[in-house]
Amino acid sequence: MTQSRDSLISIADTPYYHCISRCVRRAFLCGEDKYSGQSFEHRRQWMVDRIRFLSSIFAIDVCAYAVMSNHYHLVLHINEQEIETCSDLDICQRWCLLYSCPVLVSRWQAGELTSEAERNAALVVIAEWRRRLADISWFMRSLNEFIARKANKEDNCKGRFWEGRFKSQALLDEKALLTCMAYVDLNPVRAKMAETVEASEYTSIFERIHGIASREDKGEQNNASKPLLGFVAGECDEQLQGIPYALLDYLELVDWTGRAVRNDKSGAVSEQRPSLLSVLGIESDTWIELASSFGKDYHGAVGSVEELALFAEHTGKRWISGKTKLQRMLH
Repeated sequence: MTQSRDSLISIADTPYYHCISRCVRRAFLCGEDKYSGQSFEHRRQWMVDRIRFLSSIFAIDVCAYAVMSNHYHLVLHINEQEIETCSDLDICQRWCLLYSCPVLVSRWQAGELTSEAERNAALVVIAEWRRRLADISWFMRSLNEFIARKANKEDNCKGRFWEGRFKSQALLDEKALLTCMAYVDLNPVRAKMAETVEASEYTSIFERIHGIASREDKGEQNNASKPLLGFVAGECDEQLQGIPYALLDYLELVDWTGRAVRNDKSGAVSEQRPSLLSVLGIESDTWIELASSFGKDYHGAVGSVEELALFAEHTGKRWISGKTKLQRMLH
């Protein structure tokens, strides 16, 4: 049975979510159709450009992404602090970059409303926009609708491009977050689309390794584009939001994992255990199993047993899929 989005997302428990959308039948997001020989590789850039654009408008940060042939993965962070500091005028400007602005709100922006009732009505609309700009469902809707229309126009066809609604998975603690990010970043390596993580184009790990995000921070690319959510271990600014580990430690961990999950590359696996695994308190074999099957074996939410119980309580669930296996592996 289809579940309401309220039963899958609980900001009280975590701001981090893993989202997946898959194409219908033989529709191609990217890749090459072996029957017709037609290549759809250019659509990967469509995805990356749209993700960047939306993250600069929504109060949602991108932690990780991977664009595959018939599906894509996103690890998103709902930035409540960002949306709370936005003025009503800023909310209007952001929303109207995506959707048309009602006459009532346009007149409010221009200071043309004369009655208190009209002003209150305009503020109600803006308050709803504020809620939507921190809503993962609206982020995914703005991404999927745009790509579907563009792909259907290119294919000269109509109808569904995506398999119904996107799937979401709550990441309830730092172990779940880093495991999911590694799982997403390693998608092309596991699928043998790339030899190494540094060659895995159209993924967040490729972007981090090649310094695209850092160049954006210095203003060398589009100033309106928001960089990936950063790793902030060792940063002096206590107000800085980000993933509380060092980027180099994460890169080392993903590189080590990528060598281990490639059966044809087993001889290249370093025997040295990445330091971040010791910090997380996860055994090497457990980590490899999690990073290899994270998106297949666990649904709805991932975290400690205690966190899963709270998440189930807050979302009205009686149980969480995969809880027993998680308990065995992580405890």
